[in-house]
Parts: sequence; structure tokens; C-alpha cells
Amino acid sequence: MQQQHQQRRMFTAALLALVFILAAVSTTEAGKKEKPEKKAKKSDCGEWQWSVCVPTSGDCGLGTREGTRTGAECKQTTKTQKCKIPCNWKKQFGAECKYQFQAWGECDLNTALKTRTGNLKRALHNADCQKTVTISKPCGKLTKPKPQGKFHLLKAA
Repeated sequence: MQQQHQQRRMFTAALLALVFILAAVSTTEAGKKEKPEKKAKKSDCGEWQWSVCVPTSGDCGLGTREGTRTGAECKQTTKTQKCKIPCNWKKQFGAECKYQFQAWGECDLNTALKTRTGNLKRALHNADCQKTVTISKPCGKLTKPKPQGKFHLLKAA
């Protein structure tokens, strides 16, 4: 009987300890402020709109472009970005405008130029690009085909 009594005391002590621990954990948790769920910040800032790349010196190479966006709560509404304009014939259409070009046409003997057309493939940084462009370049040296071997005159029958 004494053994049963001792087991009850131990069981009661363990039960009280468990209740005490649960109460302590519950009190600790209740004291913590629940973190509000982070809401996705809804920004009224518009998309960045970029100017064309303006070379630092000359008409190609390194330069800068200006970006702007609208919105009452925007922390930043303007910024400057570095850019590069290729130093070749494509610069006339803007470095941000990428075109898919057709093959070069035949040489125009009157102008000594050949042309080809390009369709807009991609406009980088929301650049304002022409949908279709036409470019020309000199034909190069016009050479007459050289005869191979001796000429033989054929008589018409």
C-alpha cells in the first residue's frame, strides 16, 4: 500500500509539473505579439521609361540614359544608367533597337548602292523604335566577269 501511495505522489507531482510547464509555455506564447503577415507592398510606381542612350563624347561608345517613372509614393522617380552605343552603322537606329535583316538586295547601278530591310525584333528598355528600317551601303567594286579560256563564236543556224 505504501508503494501505491508513493506511486500516486510521483504521478501527481509529474502531472503538476506537466501542468506547470504547459501553463508557462502558454503564458510565454501569449505575451508575444503576433507578427502581422507581411502584405505585398502595393506600389503605385509606374514602369521605368528610358531615354535613348546619349554618348559621353562623340557619336558612339559609352554614354548614359535617363529613366523616369511616376507615382506619388515612389522613393525614386528619376535615375541615370550607363549604356553603350555601338560604333557602326546600326547607331542610326539606336543601340536599344534590335532588327532582323533580310539579305542584301541587288546593286542599283544608278546609285551604286544596295539596300536591305530590317524588321524590329526587340526594343530594349522600352525604347521607341521604328517597326521597319531600310539601310543602304556601297556596292563595292563592280567587276565584270572575266572570261575563262578562249572565246568561240557560235554561228546561228
